[in-house]
Amino acid sequence: MQKNSATISADVISYTSLLEDEKRQLESGIKEFLYYLSEKYSKSSFYGRIVQGDYIECALESPEYALRIALLLKTLVKSFYFNNSKDKRLKYFNEHGIRLAVAIAPLNRLDPKKGIIDGEAIYLSGRTIKNLSTSDKQKIIIKNTMFFCMKEDILKHQFDTIFTLLDTIISRCSPKQCEIIHYKLKGFSEKDISKHLKKYQSTISQHSTAAGWLSIEKSVNYFENTFKQ
Repeated sequence: MQKNSATISADVISYTSLLEDEKRQLESGIKEFLYYLSEKYSKSSFYGRIVQGDYIECALESPEYALRIALLLKTLVKSFYFNNSKDKRLKYFNEHGIRLAVAIAPLNRLDPKKGIIDGEAIYLSGRTIKNLSTSDKQKIIIKNTMFFCMKEDILKHQFDTIFTLLDTIISRCSPKQCEIIHYKLKGFSEKDISKHLKKYQSTISQHSTAAGWLSIEKSVNYFENTFKQ
């Protein structure tokens, strides 16, 4: 039996509402983040890429890290806040950042050096996102932005529920709260974050608590323990 890998497919919500310099700023931040992930999860053959500016694909051999990486990506994008006021759809970007789907399934081939992701997992996550894309729609209706895909019905239902709850928590976070959650997901202590952001540690703690860090941390740990190979 072929072992499971993980993929993440994501698209930036209301990307066309951003100004050109905002798009470049966001793209630069995502590229830097993907490079960090390729170093951090090199033993898991992590590979991530941006396609056409607003579409992101990631894959790795160790499925247990998928939720942490997905939340890192989500909080990174949500830590950006733009206020060009030229497009009413910008509010959807600021509220949700990106829409993403995590799939746990086999991959036939994952070759970071050649830029190849092929197999059931990337098809599952990719189809989920492409079916929900709002990039060319005038009227946007967003109910959920985080999805879990897997053929095993019990695990799919269980983690789809958890993803929906996490989606609600993150959607209510401010850009500053998302930035702090992002660093915590990277393993930074509140003292480290305080020094890095030049803020009082008590302020970091308040933002962390208000953002629902305890629930996020428990969910990530549970996911990692479930899919650890």
